[in-house]
Amino acid sequence: MTHTVGIIMNGVTGRMGLNQHLHRSIAAIIGQGGIRLDGGERILPKPLLVGRNASKLQAISESCGGLPWTTDLDVALGDAAYSVYFDAQTTDRRADAVRRAIAARKHVYCEKPVAGDLATALDLYQRARAAGVKHGVVQDKLWLPGLAKLAKLRDDGFFGRILSVRGEFGYWVFEGDRVQPQRPSWNYRQEDGGGIILDMLCHWRYVLDNLFGKVKAVSCLGATHIPRRWDENGKPYDCTAEDSAYASFALGGGVVAQFNSSWCVRVRRDDLLTLQVDGTEGSAVAGLRECWKQPYAATPRPVWNPDVESPLSYFEGWEKVDDSREFDNAFKTEWELFLRHVVRDEPFRWNLLEGAKGVQLGEIGMESWRQRAWMDVPELAAE
Repeated sequence: MTHTVGIIMNGVTGRMGLNQHLHRSIAAIIGQGGIRLDGGERILPKPLLVGRNASKLQAISESCGGLPWTTDLDVALGDAAYSVYFDAQTTDRRADAVRRAIAARKHVYCEKPVAGDLATALDLYQRARAAGVKHGVVQDKLWLPGLAKLAKLRDDGFFGRILSVRGEFGYWVFEGDRVQPQRPSWNYRQEDGGGIILDMLCHWRYVLDNLFGKVKAVSCLGATHIPRRWDENGKPYDCTAEDSAYASFALGGGVVAQFNSSWCVRVRRDDLLTLQVDGTEGSAVAGLRECWKQPYAATPRPVWNPDVESPLSYFEGWEKVDDSREFDNAFKTEWELFLRHVVRDEPFRWNLLEGAKGVQLGEIGMESWRQRAWMDVPELAAE
């Protein structure tokens, strides 16, 4: 038996919607013959592409074998053959479209941030609950191989008592005058929903909450290091949104976390994202795919003396974490879980309330920057 699930995919003309969600997730699921269930059943997605640019949609459709597409969201929402609405638009357009999808009784799955402010994010969650539709939010980093290996070390008790977490994320995004930029210009305009604090603190919220402890308080400093950039048409514009965020977090259990997030940093580390977790019995460093660990017994005993060459090589004594599990694309993995939730009602906890928690942390992070102060992060209840 095949369970065909129609998915309205809005925002596939953007980088994330096209590459991660259409090509590497939905098209990949179709290419593998669907999601296999017990009893010989399977789930097969049936996408309908939606966007504002007809020529781009047509080109994407043709490259994917002739998928149906439309520039009219209301027509798509009115089609009973499509029970799921997915949104990968820019943040400032998401809430209105998600509201319309909920009103049309569609199940909702969307990118983060789910909204530009907490009140709107909570409104979406309450509307979805009242309508009785299923809902989920992309929290892809939980399924990255590197972070999955960290989680296994934690579950195995490798760290002992976790003391701290240090995250470094980002790379140099070119300004656009000399080298073509590799991120869209709206990312650097606050009026278009840009800004790295809301964007990345949404990620760090679910990473911290799920792996290391609930976020209890935050201190955040933002900066616009590059005040002028050039857009996709080569025209200069003033940056009105921050391009870097330096944040500290107090977690449950006394764990302290620090994350630097920047589009203005050159990479000299193992990966574009690295997380170092230090505990009483050992430490580990994870990138996007790999993870290295150093137990207590292999921990060196350095002595501070800057006047001589260090006799220690600090990269020695770290052992690569071997994991025999097969890791699929992180976005695709969560898509499969959500579609199983839709068809089989299997548990799926990464819902619109979890998305609202990310927006909450971004909002409080912005307020912390304005006030130059530590700020508590109140718990959001499900009711």
